[in-house]
Amino acid sequence: QVQLVESGGGLVQAGGSLRLSCAASGRTGSIYGTGWFRQAPGKEREFVAAVSWSHGRTDYADSVKGRFTISRDNTKNTVALQMNSLKPEDTAVYYCAADRDPATFSSRYYSSVYDYWGQGTQVTVSS
Repeated sequence: QVQLVESGGGLVQAGGSLRLSCAASGRTGSIYGTGWFRQAPGKEREFVAAVSWSHGRTDYADSVKGRFTISRDNTKNTVALQMNSLKPEDTAVYYCAADRDPATFSSRYYSSVYDYWGQGTQVTVSS
């Protein structure tokens, strides 16, 4: 089993920055990749960014490219999401998720491929 705990959410004005962190514990050696997703009220959960732990390859949703940066620290078993130039439409609960399988991680844009999820952290961007 893997446990994921997100932190770093909060309230920020438009144009500001936040840094989210996801701390993994348990069988972290089984993690192949980690993704960040978000869910706004009344909307479906959507992909934000992902990183593979072995190669460090990153992917981003078009809506956050150039503003968000995902990174991982394998020695500390953490994954961070640096969010700059925040917009009100970025307001959502942000979730960290981990996938064990390299084969399914090829579909990392879909929440269904992930095996473990954190409890989420609220990000609110005021206009």
